[in-house]
Amino acid sequence: MNKVILMGRLTADPELRQTQSGVSSCRFTVAVNRNFVDKQSGERQADFITCVAWRQTAEFVTRYFNKGSMICVEGSLRTGSYQDRNHSDVTHYTTDVYVDNVEFTGSKKESGGNGGYGAPQNNYNNNYSAPPQQAAPQQPAANDSMSYGNLSDFEEILSDGDVPF
Repeated sequence: MNKVILMGRLTADPELRQTQSGVSSCRFTVAVNRNFVDKQSGERQADFITCVAWRQTAEFVTRYFNKGSMICVEGSLRTGSYQDRNHSDVTHYTTDVYVDNVEFTGSKKESGGNGGYGAPQNNYNNNYSAPPQQAAPQQPAANDSMSYGNLSDFEEILSDGDVPF
């Protein structure tokens, strides 16, 4: 299984590009804090991880995220290599996260008080509208019994003998 989940801050404004065939892409770097503090300097270290998004995901990232924004990235790790233009005997190796999904993770204050939805912080035209606000679910009283609905569609399994794993 090849699955990567990162949460950190963008190091620069993402820039939307298009291939010759018109497919949108975006390359950006996420600074992810390490879980420990350097004993000598007392500072928290970070890793800078390159991510690549395609199509609607790339358009979404460039529209709603900018430098310093908190972002959660889900994707897969890919490695590659290429020859140096100036030195044909030198090979450079790359490791990137190919993005499948991104989510807002900043506070309401960071995103303009609207929970991460709405107008971006840049000059892109946007047709995105926030999802409708839902009322908070009501909490059941402490003595209410829990209802599971109609369970007649489920059959009881008495043994796991026929389970394929």
